[in-house]
Amino acid sequence: MSLAPFTQEHDLLRQTIAEWVAAEVTPNLAQWEDDGWFSNDVFRRAGELGFLGLAFPESAGGQGGDYWSQVVFLEELGKVSQAIAMVLSVQTDMSTPPLLKFGTERQIDRWLKPALNGELIGAIGITEPDTGSDVASIRTNAVRDGDEWILNGQKMYITNGARADFITMVVRTAPIEEADPWGGISMFIVDTSLDGFEVSQKLEKSGMKMSDTALLFMEDVRLPPDSLLGVEGEGFKQIMWELQGERLGVSVFGVAGAKAVLDEALSYACERHAFGRPIGDFQALSHRLVDMATEIEAVEALIYECCDLWNRGIYATEEVAMAKLSVGELCNKVVDEAVQTMGGAGLVEGSFISREWLGMRIGRIGGGSDEVQRQILAKTMGIG
Repeated sequence: MSLAPFTQEHDLLRQTIAEWVAAEVTPNLAQWEDDGWFSNDVFRRAGELGFLGLAFPESAGGQGGDYWSQVVFLEELGKVSQAIAMVLSVQTDMSTPPLLKFGTERQIDRWLKPALNGELIGAIGITEPDTGSDVASIRTNAVRDGDEWILNGQKMYITNGARADFITMVVRTAPIEEADPWGGISMFIVDTSLDGFEVSQKLEKSGMKMSDTALLFMEDVRLPPDSLLGVEGEGFKQIMWELQGERLGVSVFGVAGAKAVLDEALSYACERHAFGRPIGDFQALSHRLVDMATEIEAVEALIYECCDLWNRGIYATEEVAMAKLSVGELCNKVVDEAVQTMGGAGLVEGSFISREWLGMRIGRIGGGSDEVQRQILAKTMGIG
């Protein structure tokens, strides 16, 4: 069942993306995960095929499609790997949308258009060593020096950080004031080739190894005047807007991954025999699979509702928080149940299930943890 208004055009796009994924992505996933890296050619190829700018206007270098086109892209990636979906969604749903919404024509030409072509790689810079979800407490700062800005600080757990050409970064440009702790934050486009910018460490993770994650260090980085994105002091509002699209994108490829995991477990339950019959015939396992399918269907319906709202330009904070919270918990439950269904086969190193078992765990942390989503929802209910 599908509540999404996918048209024939969307179906053709899905077929094209699925063919690219099957030919150039899926065969390499195990090796990329072992290597903890993959070539930047993946970005260039996706850009060449037009996949990085599906929902961006043609005037900004995109394909001019609706948000459902982006949903198709994220779903096809999520089916095969949460890691590759995360990496490419940082490019399409996190680092570049603020450039379109808040950027000048010059910034769009300099950064956005090449990013949508896959010629430049972006990252989003929020988290710091001492501040995660508490954006108001960030310490990375920029001070004016004539027409330029001098940037100092650190950013932590930055996806694509080891390879990025630019970071769409939230930075403090005025001291914290008790009356307005969210003020004094601005957003910048930080060129990673500038003197003083350093990838201090590529962080090794237990899952999503192909998705590079970095600790970044900035010491007296001189930012040119046109590095400021949007209006000085409006950075908190800007990043809160960005996070809605980020959380929705993560939800889209997350539920697609959960469906793929269920399919894998279902196939195994039909093929694996014990005591003279398929293990799926045993009520304990059949009911487990039924429960998984039912929960996936419900969460997908919520996500598609959010996608519809986003596609119509509606800023659905409450619904997106519910979607992000639901899909994070769903993915972890489904993949754990799949491992239990498949037994030892689900734990074999390099297998799809074992890779996703580790990869899906980040869904409850990245883009705002479960706890943050619950706090957002509590406030919307008047109890937070």
